[in-house]
Amino acid sequence: MSAGLVPGLGAVVLAGGRSSRMGRPKAWLPFGDEVLLQRVVRRLATVAAPLVVVRAPGQALPPLPADVALADDPVEGRGPLQGIAVGLAALAGKAEAAFVSSTDAPFVDPALVRFLADLRGSTHDVVVPRAGGHYHPLAAVYGVSVVSEINALLAEDRLRPFFLFERVRTLVVPEDRLREAPGVSLSGDEILALRNLNTPEDWRAALDVAGLPMPRDPA
Repeated sequence: MSAGLVPGLGAVVLAGGRSSRMGRPKAWLPFGDEVLLQRVVRRLATVAAPLVVVRAPGQALPPLPADVALADDPVEGRGPLQGIAVGLAALAGKAEAAFVSSTDAPFVDPALVRFLADLRGSTHDVVVPRAGGHYHPLAAVYGVSVVSEINALLAEDRLRPFFLFERVRTLVVPEDRLREAPGVSLSGDEILALRNLNTPEDWRAALDVAGLPMPRDPA
């Protein structure tokens, strides 16, 4: 397992989203014999270490491996940049860069993580996918050092990740190049690693793609 780790690469998983459209906490959504946060952590642990899960104030999380660090986001409702800052700060001195994921990314793909990390090299601060007409800041690699720039943006109430991309050395990776990543998982033309789950319908569709049954009591 450790042979697959990318040197100097940690991971951050943001678990504190409000899950309003899902109607229940995404971190606890059953997905096979585990829940969604456990699945995301397990998949990322094959490629990145250490791993930090950022949670909202007072948020309960499912059991996680002992070597997964927990970091508390002191402010709720300020979006992903706030959580990214907390996670990167927790990795200071422990990793050079981090792959950042959300909890609701069941197909987070170690092959894509390696591909993006390799592209970052020493010449970019951030490597972010762009597919379907959108940036994917929660499937991107960030140098730990950009936390100072994020904190400056937060102080200015400039909360969109794009503002960070404008301020640091950012490589935007287009969809066609993402599909060329060795071993990347596709479903038709879709890059599965970039799929996230916002509604119960999204969850059911993801279970179907994964070949997993819907829980008997999905409530």
